[in-house]
Order: sequence, then C-alpha cells, then structure tokens
Amino acid sequence: MAKEIKLSGNLKINNMESDKQKLKYRNFNIEGKVALVTGGASGLGHSFVKNLLEQGIRGITIVDINSSLGETVCAELKKKHGNEKVIFFKADVVDKEQFEGAFKETLATFGAIDILINNAGILNEQQWLKEISINITGTINGILLGLEHYIQKYKSGPEGVIVNVCSVSAVGGPIPFPVPIYTCSKFAVHGLTITFGCIEHYQRTGVRIVAICPGITDTPIIDFNNFGGIFLGKPYSDLTEFYIKTHTIQKPESCASALIQIIKKAPTGTLWISEGDQKPYQYEIPDRFSIPKVYLE
Repeated sequence: MAKEIKLSGNLKINNMESDKQKLKYRNFNIEGKVALVTGGASGLGHSFVKNLLEQGIRGITIVDINSSLGETVCAELKKKHGNEKVIFFKADVVDKEQFEGAFKETLATFGAIDILINNAGILNEQQWLKEISINITGTINGILLGLEHYIQKYKSGPEGVIVNVCSVSAVGGPIPFPVPIYTCSKFAVHGLTITFGCIEHYQRTGVRIVAICPGITDTPIIDFNNFGGIFLGKPYSDLTEFYIKTHTIQKPESCASALIQIIKKAPTGTLWISEGDQKPYQYEIPDRFSIPKVYLE
C-alpha cells in the first residue's frame, strides 16, 4: 500500500511508484480548448497546429521567432479555419518576458489556455550555446509559465496539458544518436518531463506534463542534402548520415497524429516514442533499484 507523507503546507507525497499506474485520466477532449504551439510556423510545429485545428480546437496561438513565415502561415490557416481561430505571436522562447507575452496575448484573445506544445528547438552543433538555450531554457520557460501560472489558473476545464517535444536521441537505442550536444539537450527535456510531471504537481495544478519523442522525421531541422553546416565535423556528419540511412524517415503527419493521442490519453510524467510512421508507444526509464547491479571488479 502507498504511504502518504504529509509536509508543511498543502503538498502531500505518496511514496509508491505504483501510484502513477493507479492514477486514471479521462479522455481529454481537445474540441473547444485553447492551445499555444512554439516553433509553430514550420516543421513539426506547423503539422501540430494543423492537426489541432482539425480536432476542433477553439483557438490556437502560433509562436515563432520567424515573423514573416509565421504571419504567412497564420493567414493561410485563417483562410481555411476562420479568422477567430488562429493568431500569430513573435517571440524568442529563451526570453521569458517575450514568451510570457505569448501567454498573455493568448489569454486576451481566447480567454483561456489549456494546452502548451513546447516544440521550439534547433539542431546545430556548431552553434551549441544557442542550441542548448533554445532546447533547454525555452522548454523550462514554457513549463514554468504554463504549470505555475497560465494553464493552472486559466484552463477552461479541470485539466490542462503541456507536451514537451523530446527526441529518440534521449531514450537510447542500438546505435547512439551521433549528435552529442543536441542529444544532451533532449536528455534534459526528458528529465524535465518526468520531474515536473510527477503526480504531486498534477494533483496540485491539474496540469499534465508529458513528452513526445520523435524519431527521424522529414522536417527542416535537418537538411538531408547538406550535412556539413550543422555538425561538429566530418566524423559526426558521417555518423549521422549512417544513422539516418539505417532508420525510417517518418512523415510529420504521423508524428502530429501521435501528438493528438498523447494529449488525449497519456498519464503525466510519461514519454512516448513516435517513429517510423508507427503508433506511439511508451518509454519508461527503469529506476535504479529495479535493475541488476553490475560492479567494477
């Protein structure tokens, strides 16, 4: 049986990992909700936006640093779905004040915010400080703004959702993902998801935090015809080319469909792999007490 530990204040902690499996969720209804998608003007983010609109989202904010592309995409989506459903907000997710502006604009326009897709990210090992800032700091900013304030307080129903876009690079495999600093940043997103996504924070806020881990996907994050410009050198680009040739490149629409399932059903603190145009499946890191111990002799 789970033993409840009471602390000063309102937080209660259940010290049994099985509690996560016991916690059941309703089938979260996307229709009528309000979402904010970072990096939503291109690549996976654009596919996520389109799929959310097809699911009957009431309002969506596209957040991107590329204002020209963002405005163009927004205009196209308004033409298809109606002027009242889509807005664009230019922001650098690394700048918390700019990022918060997107939340404020979403709230002012739609009156609620239920879903955050922390999608903004880059792969550029030669600009690794920028890579780390966007992939990690941007994700942290989104979680803190959504979990501790905007989604917790202004969701239109009893539950809100934050989806962090992670990567299969952060969950291992027979061939290590040969992009070390990008992989490091996605391991960070993995850690942020399982820690901010613990049951205690869900019970306190009503906000689920989950992650989708896409495999190799046909998006602009990698130029499949030019590996030289973003890696640390030829050994790294050669390894990446080999990795890509040994894996199926999935369509962004497959990943976007997986996202919808994850938003609707995934328990808080869980990670879901979407690769090879297959259905998403859960990845769970074993805890250190459950694995066989191998000692150095």
